[in-house]
Amino acid sequence: MPKFASFVSAFIITIALVTANAADGANSALPNASADAALATVKTEQTAVVAGGCFWGIQAVFQHVKGVINATSGYSGGSAKTAEYELVSTGETGHAESVKITYDASQITYGQLLRVFFSVAHDPTQLNRQGPDEGSQYRSVIFYGNDEQKRIAEAYVAQLEKAKVFSRPIVTQIVPLKAFYPAEAYHQDYAAHHPNNPYIVYNDAPKVAHLRQSFPSLYAGN
Repeated sequence: MPKFASFVSAFIITIALVTANAADGANSALPNASADAALATVKTEQTAVVAGGCFWGIQAVFQHVKGVINATSGYSGGSAKTAEYELVSTGETGHAESVKITYDASQITYGQLLRVFFSVAHDPTQLNRQGPDEGSQYRSVIFYGNDEQKRIAEAYVAQLEKAKVFSRPIVTQIVPLKAFYPAEAYHQDYAAHHPNNPYIVYNDAPKVAHLRQSFPSLYAGN
């Protein structure tokens, strides 16, 4: 797996990615979603499932977002019998490395989560890859759980495309969520448990830093 590439390779690839992202307007705060749900009046737990490259980084970002109760790494898009890391890594299972976000809808909206997803969590213009990782398991996807999530996601992508905030087309898929399968225990909280891993240092820690810089009001320093 590219995740375990050498220190030098990871560094070189990441510098290239950061440069490309900067040119695209990624890793900065994008506009609010114009079509969004209102904040709930009482604490309400809801879930969102997204994919955008290695789930280590996506999980790490959303674990630092205020209003997020839990973020779990896992697999979506394929069947239960192939929801295993070694199989998913072949790119032939239909699964994408995904993250299930459980959040308090009275503190943060679905549209705000998508704003973070597109702004700092990944580059939505990369097709079947993300940084040093390549394959359909690293594709950009929003797995919507209901009609409201579908409406908000489609409207936000259209809004970003119209505003031309990226120099390349957004390739994020918006598809119905069929199932989410939690990943193996050693993948959970990987960035927190291995902060000195070169992959984490050069690919995922910068995402959390960008979150803190671009969304200070949403950043949770836990």
